[in-house]
Amino acid sequence: MKKVALIGFGAAAIGFLKGMIDNGNIKDYEVDVYEMGRDIENSGFGGLKYDGKLFISKNMGGDLEIPTNIQREIVEFFLEKADMISYENGKKVYKKDIEHGLSFDDEDLFKKFYNEGFEPVKSEFFHIGTDALADTVKKIYQDFEKEENINFHFNSKIEKINKFESHYTINNINKNYDHLILAVGRRGHKLVKSLIAQEPKIVLSNNKVDLGVRFELPDHVVQELNDKMYEFKLRLKTKTGYTVRTFCNNPSGEVTLEKYDDFVTVNGHAKANKKTKNTNFAILVTHSFTQPFNDPIGYGSYISKLSNILSGGEKVILQTYEDFYNSNRTKKVGRVEPTLSDDSYILGDLNLVFPRKTVESIIDFMERLNEVIPGITYPDNLLYGVEAKFYGNKVDNSLFDNLKIIGDSSGWTRSITYAAAHGYLISNTL
Repeated sequence: MKKVALIGFGAAAIGFLKGMIDNGNIKDYEVDVYEMGRDIENSGFGGLKYDGKLFISKNMGGDLEIPTNIQREIVEFFLEKADMISYENGKKVYKKDIEHGLSFDDEDLFKKFYNEGFEPVKSEFFHIGTDALADTVKKIYQDFEKEENINFHFNSKIEKINKFESHYTINNINKNYDHLILAVGRRGHKLVKSLIAQEPKIVLSNNKVDLGVRFELPDHVVQELNDKMYEFKLRLKTKTGYTVRTFCNNPSGEVTLEKYDDFVTVNGHAKANKKTKNTNFAILVTHSFTQPFNDPIGYGSYISKLSNILSGGEKVILQTYEDFYNSNRTKKVGRVEPTLSDDSYILGDLNLVFPRKTVESIIDFMERLNEVIPGITYPDNLLYGVEAKFYGNKVDNSLFDNLKIIGDSSGWTRSITYAAAHGYLISNTL
C-alpha cells in the first residue's frame, strides 16, 4: 500500500480526500493528514474560517479551468455538511433560508456598472456563515476519520521536507512517503518556499500580490446590491494602469483581523445568525512585478508590517474616506461606527503605508464607483488597512508524479470552491 503525506487540512485537502474516496483510490493508499492546529476545534482551516462564501463561476476564484459541474459538486458537498440541502422525493433542494443567488443576473444593474468602465463578474453564490463553519468542517472531518486508510495528526507543524530519489520524509518522522501533497494555503508560503529551493524548476511564475483596504459603510448605501446579489464582484483598470477589484462583500457583517506569523492584516466576514448595521468588502489593487524581483509575498508582508509598526503593534490603521482622499490623519470617526473592536486598530493615515500609485488606484476606483452607487464616497465611510491577498508561486504540477501542490499554495486558486476542486482533480492523478 502506497503512503501519502497530506500537509494541511483546509479546502484543498478536503477536496483531495473527497476525490480519493469518490474515485475509489483510497483503498490503495494510506493517507496521513498533518494539521498544525492542536485539534479539530482549534484548527485554522485557512480561508474556510472566513465567512464561508461558495461560488460557481468560470470568471473568478482562480486561473484553472474547472468545469462547473465539478464546482457544483464541491459546493453541494459543503452545503450538505452545513445542513443547507434537504431531499424531497430523492431530489436535492436548497433550504429556503439559505443566502443564495446570482450576481449581476439583473441586466439593468449589469449595464450600469459596465457603462462606467467596470467589469462586473457573474457567478452563482451560496453563503454558509462564519458561525456555521466550525460545525460544517467538523462533520466533514468526522466522515473522513471513519475511513480506515485516512489518519489525522493534529498539532503537527511541518517545517522540514526531505526529498530522496523515490520518496519524501517530513520533519524527523521515521516514515517514507511515496507521495507528498502540500495543501497549506497562502499561509504556508514558507514551507512551499523551502520545497521550491529543492525543486526550483517547479515554479512557473511568481510576480503578483494584491494590496488594499477593507471598506466599511452603512448597509443602506448598498442595500440594492445586497438585496439583489449579496456578493458583488467588480474589476476596473484605473488611470494608473493598475487593476482594482472588490472581494468578499459582507452585508451586515463584521471587520476582523487576520493573523500571520509576524504581522496582522484586516479581513471581514458575516455570520448567519448575528447581523450588524454595516457592510464591508475589500478593495484590492493587483501589483505585478518584473525581473529581477521575485518576492511579492515579501513585498506584501513588508507593507503589512509597516502598518503594524505605525499602529504600535498587532493592530491595523483605520481612516475615514475623506481623510484618506485628502492625505490627512484621522483623529475621530463620524456617523459610521466601526465593527472591528477598538483594541484592534488605531486612527491614522494609510497614505504613510501605501505607495502613491496604490493610493491613487483606490481613490480612482472609489470615485468612479460612486457614479453608480451614490454614497460610496461619503466622507465618514471607513477604510482599514492593510488587507493583503498573497498569490503563491504558480507551480507546474505536471513535473513530478509524487509531488503535488494544491489549492491556494499552488498559485492557481484563490477561493474555497476552486481550492477544493483543485484538490479533487489532483486526487485523480495518483
